[in-house]
Amino acid sequence: MSRAVRLPPGGAGEARTAPGRRRIEAARNLLARRPGAVLLLSATALLLLMWLPACLRTGMVDLRVYRAAAPHLATGDLYAFRLRLPGSHMFPLPFTYPPFAALLFLPLGRVAWPVASGVWTAASIAALCGLVHCCLRLADPDAPAARHRRRVLLWSAVLLWTEPVAVTLAFGQVNLLLAALVGYAVRRRTAATAGLGTGLAAGIKLVPAVTGLYFLAHRRWSAVWWSAAVFLATVAAGWWADPRTATGFWLHTVGEAARVGPVGSVLNQSLRGALSRTLGQDVGWSAPWWACAVPAALPALTAVVRTVRRGDRLGALLAVQFCGLLLSPISWCHHWVWAVAAVLWLVHTPRRTPAHTAALLAWCTVLAGYPIHWLELAQPDITQFGRPWYLATLGWCYPVCAVLTLVALCAGAGGYARRRIPLTALSKSGRYWFHRSSGAER
Repeated sequence: MSRAVRLPPGGAGEARTAPGRRRIEAARNLLARRPGAVLLLSATALLLLMWLPACLRTGMVDLRVYRAAAPHLATGDLYAFRLRLPGSHMFPLPFTYPPFAALLFLPLGRVAWPVASGVWTAASIAALCGLVHCCLRLADPDAPAARHRRRVLLWSAVLLWTEPVAVTLAFGQVNLLLAALVGYAVRRRTAATAGLGTGLAAGIKLVPAVTGLYFLAHRRWSAVWWSAAVFLATVAAGWWADPRTATGFWLHTVGEAARVGPVGSVLNQSLRGALSRTLGQDVGWSAPWWACAVPAALPALTAVVRTVRRGDRLGALLAVQFCGLLLSPISWCHHWVWAVAAVLWLVHTPRRTPAHTAALLAWCTVLAGYPIHWLELAQPDITQFGRPWYLATLGWCYPVCAVLTLVALCAGAGGYARRRIPLTALSKSGRYWFHRSSGAER
């Protein structure tokens, strides 16, 4: 008598798909139990595919500028310096930061290039993890430590491959380090620590100074004064190092946007850059720029006020940073590392609106599609403003995503806020006393 064959529940079709399900389950277990290994694998793949080829050629150009330009602070020609890379299509690269930054970059020239580039890259990846950590803690301060750690590692592994982060690593830029410093500063309760981090970041690169609006919106007056004091101390340090260079920078050089690079390059994703490519010339501070800047600033300021009222600290920080990036004359695509915070805020928002969904889809498309890379290949000369209409339209991708995010910030509750908090309850003798449900840090 033949023995009956016992089929698994669901029939033979389910039996055939069992190996696929087991592989999916194994991948889930790896993500849950070995998030550090996932991050290590992701970073290794990125370094082998992008960072190492860049280093073997004339990559990490900004780090090369930091190393080569810093010693010129002592000779008085820091801002006359130009780094000319042999065989490169890039324009001669100047040093664009305040004199205080050159003081900090002096040690880079005293170590071998492989050591400097390796340590800088490792520090930038660690800074990305730090930025993700700060953003997630601002959004969900009550998350258990184990879950939070897993989120940080897995999100960092994914966000390493976004365009602003990958370009920052390939160029050897300082953006991730400064963003992490700002993220750390705004999470501090003590005004001195918050002001120290923000003031130092602004002293190295002026754009982080916009974080002062975050403290103003939260009525953290002591943090504002500390930030200003630390920033002025960095100015004094640069003036002490070379009075003539510092005077020339703060009185003349600081306002020359074209000296930083071609304003019309597709790499410049500020409103001024996008509008200049559309109109075929540098619009400067003309009426067309104001016609775009005012409508962009209004939702940014509205978003700051609304997020502060409902206790959404990550949303308020995001609105402030996007306001600065949109209105700055030069916002290279690698300056937009705050898009990392935008993705985290949009994903971890407990209540979704159509504006949230539209902003998240737009950011995922832009950050994963590397449009600036392809648009740069499509332009014959980065100094030319004129573009075909379709390339000029695509060149608005980062500003459009930022505006969509600002609309989402205004549209509904974000972060883990549960109820509105009056502005008068946000400050008391320079310290914050939040309800547990407000998303405040303990």
